[in-house]
Amino acid sequence: MAITLYELAGRDASRPFSPHCWKVRLALRHKGLDFETATAGFTEIPGLEGGFSKTVPILKDGDTLVADSFAIAEYLETAYPDRPTLFGGEGGHALSRFVESWTQRVIHPALARFAALDIHDGLSEPDQAYFRSSREKAFGTSLETFVADRAERVEPFLKSLEPLRAIVGKQAFLGGESPLFADYIVFGAFQWARVSSPFRFLPANDPVTAWFERCLALHGGEGKKVPAAA
Repeated sequence: MAITLYELAGRDASRPFSPHCWKVRLALRHKGLDFETATAGFTEIPGLEGGFSKTVPILKDGDTLVADSFAIAEYLETAYPDRPTLFGGEGGHALSRFVESWTQRVIHPALARFAALDIHDGLSEPDQAYFRSSREKAFGTSLETFVADRAERVEPFLKSLEPLRAIVGKQAFLGGESPLFADYIVFGAFQWARVSSPFRFLPANDPVTAWFERCLALHGGEGKKVPAAA
């Protein structure tokens, strides 16, 4: 049965940028599964698969539909148990929940302060209106003001990565010598910024940068297939 991954993209459909969709894309490659991708803009998502979900990713595997990146990873682990594991057991599954919580509370908000306006500028016109209205309501300020001091925010953000840096400076991946879904969770956040914004914040000599480059090269360079924003 064919597998389809619905992803989020802006004006350029060849540049999917959602961190959550990137988690799933690498999870599918990790499992060695063939799949097709289809992209949608923010305002097109409610029309996908009869309104199945208000957000992407959406995975369609034959007659099965699954939304939410973590739920999709759990589905893939259960549906394809003979393929390489995404969690390495129940302990890895529980720890991945922690990694997801930390990523969404520490990394995502910081990267939004770097990339929000660039994300807006890469969207189609209807999506720009939706994105500006919804994000400015959430942020309590204009997109321009929200990112105005991003250069000053780099150093504090890099310091906040010390828990990640301490691990990937000693081992290749969060999963050890090979990656697990926990790596894809964090990778998705950095790939979101890489694809969406030309603003660069990771130093060349940082162990986090080296880990991110290793992740970009995984699975035949899946992450590198979409060039960095310029």
